[in-house]
Amino acid sequence: MMRIGFVGTGAITEAMVTGIVGTSLGVAEIVVSPRNREIAARLAGRFPSVRIARDNQDVVDAADVLFLAIRPQIAEEVVTALVFRAGQTVVSVIAATDRSKLLAWIREDVRLSQAIPLPFVAERAGVTAIYPPNPDIAAIFAALGSAVECETKEEYDLLAVASALMGTYFGILDRATGWVAEKGVAREKVRAYLAPLFASLAQTAVRAEATPLDALRREFSTPGGLNEQVFDDFERGGGSRALTNALEAVLRRVRR
Repeated sequence: MMRIGFVGTGAITEAMVTGIVGTSLGVAEIVVSPRNREIAARLAGRFPSVRIARDNQDVVDAADVLFLAIRPQIAEEVVTALVFRAGQTVVSVIAATDRSKLLAWIREDVRLSQAIPLPFVAERAGVTAIYPPNPDIAAIFAALGSAVECETKEEYDLLAVASALMGTYFGILDRATGWVAEKGVAREKVRAYLAPLFASLAQTAVRAEATPLDALRREFSTPGGLNEQVFDDFERGGGSRALTNALEAVLRRVRR
């Protein structure tokens, strides 16, 4: 039975703990730092296996698998103040923080992985990229949905960049909903129609994993039809170019 610890008690920690509890991972105890007292108290109140640590070092000392889930702005200050064990399994979910920096801050020969968990892990429906490949860490995230093990840092960085499309996804859904609502349909009715439609399209991409995405676009676009018209107008209006430029800008930021 393993003990899992979280340094940092924000939204991702809450989502991961919620997802982990009740799985067959064999977790004896989940130790969370007291930094965000409200979330820590809520987790301890909901789940008997959750204990609030005295401080961050108490989390490190107790954990077989330690997650660093802190904001990048304070990561160096928090991590350099901690004492790790040689060989300890450490997973950083700190955004846009280079592996070499993390190892320099840790100052110990740990088994370091990096991961990009998303809020959906709370429902055990999240896909998580991890680097480097690690079967033990992959098993944890597989229990929370699925895991994609990256063979290289380049792969991991590129998937991290693609993860930055979540807000854009909801932005497109919001803009389409708003446009229909402006034409006179109640916003809640538009959302009740479009949100499941978008979800069904995403599930189609998951189920038809052997089918190229461009082939799916053509399949869902009758020649001369409305779907084809919207995509062609999107292309002519610079939509794909704007998307590519935005992704390139995020990649430059990640690689800084």
